[in-house]
Order: sequence, then structure tokens, then C-alpha cells
Amino acid sequence: MRFRVLAPALFLALTSAAWAQPAPPEPDLSGIGFLVGTWGNGLGKVADTGGTSRGTSTITAEARGSALLRRDHTELFGADGKATGSFEQIMLIYREGGEIHADYTDGEHVIHYTSAFVVPGRSVVFTTSATATAPTFRLSYEKADERTLTVRFEMAPPGQTKFQAIATGTLQKGT
Repeated sequence: MRFRVLAPALFLALTSAAWAQPAPPEPDLSGIGFLVGTWGNGLGKVADTGGTSRGTSTITAEARGSALLRRDHTELFGADGKATGSFEQIMLIYREGGEIHADYTDGEHVIHYTSAFVVPGRSVVFTTSATATAPTFRLSYEKADERTLTVRFEMAPPGQTKFQAIATGTLQKGT
């Protein structure tokens, strides 16, 4: 009797563990595979407040490696060092029509990145489409070394091409 109860439970545990193993990025996304991992000790500067940020980011290959999913937690601090809030954010990175796209949300904002410039294994720059009525956003990741990513989030006002930094920072892999 015990075997009948334990066998299905063991089967479910083993198959669940196998399903939980992340797949590596598909060849279409392999140039940005350097993003995959658990990143911590995130430290940054927030331009509009003069404050700082601290956070973590986990980027995993999903859907058999055909997409990357970024999950972040960010804590914000004012120029005086006092906590001013925190937020969660996600971004789905995928290939569509031969181009890398990404969709971001933090629950308040949605950003659709329509193009990406990739230096394989080294950097990726996501950009939204420029319009005369909405800001253009640019998000850059650059591999500083094997354990460090630099991150830069910028915005150009509607109808303009000059980007201004909104937030910049670094993330450390495996922390």
C-alpha cells in the first residue's frame, strides 16, 4: 500500500524537477545569453530624484529557450538616503519577425521595445519606436566582466533624438 502512495508522489517529484530545469536560450537569443542568471547587489543612481536604487534581477530562459524572462525587485532611496519606495518589474524578451523585441511592465507602466542592437556575448541595447507624441526609451545592458553587468535606462522626449539617463547602475552575478 505504501508503494502505491509513494510511487506517484516520487514520479511527480522527479518529473517536476526535470521540468523546472531552465533551457538555454535558442540560437536566435544566444547572443544575449550572457543576461541569464541571478543578479544581485544591484546599485544605481536615479537621475530625476538625485537618489539611489538597490535591487536584484533574475533572468531565465523560458518556453524551451525561445524567450528570456527578467524579474526584478528595486528599492528606491532619496538623495538623503531614506527609503522612498520599492517596486517589482518584469520584462519578456523574444524574437519576432527576425528581430529581438521586449515587453516591460512594473504594474504602472508598459514599454514595448521594438528593436535590439546586439554585440553577441557582450551587450544589448533595446529601443522603443520613435514617435512625435511619445517619449523614446532605451535600455542597455553591457557585460563589464564575467560577473558584472552595467545597466542604463534612458529617455528621449517626444520628437527628440537626444537621450537623457533616467537610471544607471550595476548588477553582480550570483549574489
